Amino acid sequence: MAKAQDLRAQKNEELEGRLGDLKKEQFNLRFQKASGQLTNTAQFGRVRQEIAQIKTILRQRRDTAA
Repeated sequence: MAKAQDLRAQKNEELEGRLGDLKKEQFNLRFQKASGQLTNTAQFGRVRQEIAQIKTILRQRRDTAA
């Protein structure tokens, strides 16, 4: 899990790429849960939190630029 300060140091393109990766990971976690293969359910919370952090940072940058 990346810290917010580390995420803020990244460029928008890097954050959007990371966001895409996290959404794919979230999708795969849902499939693992449905098939009974998921052993660490805490991963859901970690992925959701990082997605929220990235979206917040991107939104703040868009609001500031406008």
